[in-house]
Amino acid sequence: MTDARTAPYAAARIADIATYTGDDSGDGTFHLVRRHFDIQSFGVNAAMADAGATIITEHDERDDTDYGTEGHEELFTVVSGHAVFTVDGTDLDAPAGTLVFVRDPALQRSARAVADGTVILAAGARPGAPYAVSRWEQAIPD
Repeated sequence: MTDARTAPYAAARIADIATYTGDDSGDGTFHLVRRHFDIQSFGVNAAMADAGATIITEHDERDDTDYGTEGHEELFTVVSGHAVFTVDGTDLDAPAGTLVFVRDPALQRSARAVADGTVILAAGARPGAPYAVSRWEQAIPD
C-alpha cells in the first residue's frame, strides 16, 4: 500500500482517516484529511455526526489568532446526510450535495446535522497568502 503522505496521488475513504473528537470539534467527529494526505496548500477536514448534533461549531475566521485561521474563506460540502447551516443568522437547508461558501471571515457560521451519518467536508485558506497549518491542527496529537 502506498503512503498517502508521500505518494504522487492517493485515495482514501473518509471513514478510514484518523479522527479527532476534542472539546472544540462539536458533537461529532473530525476526520483529519489534510494531515492524512499531508496537503500543504489548504486546510481540509471532514466532520461526521448524527441527527441533532452540532457538526460545525459556531465560529468565525475574522481574528482567530488562537487557532491561526484568521482571514480564512471556507467552503463546506455536504457529502452525505443532511445539515442546516446558520451563516450570519440565516439558516440554510443543506441536503447531500450542497455547497456552502463563506467568503467573509467575520461572519459567524455553524451547522447542525439533521440526518444520521451526515458528513461535511470543510476546506479553507486565507486568500492571497501562503498556507500554514493552523495551531488548532498542530495541537492535535498524532
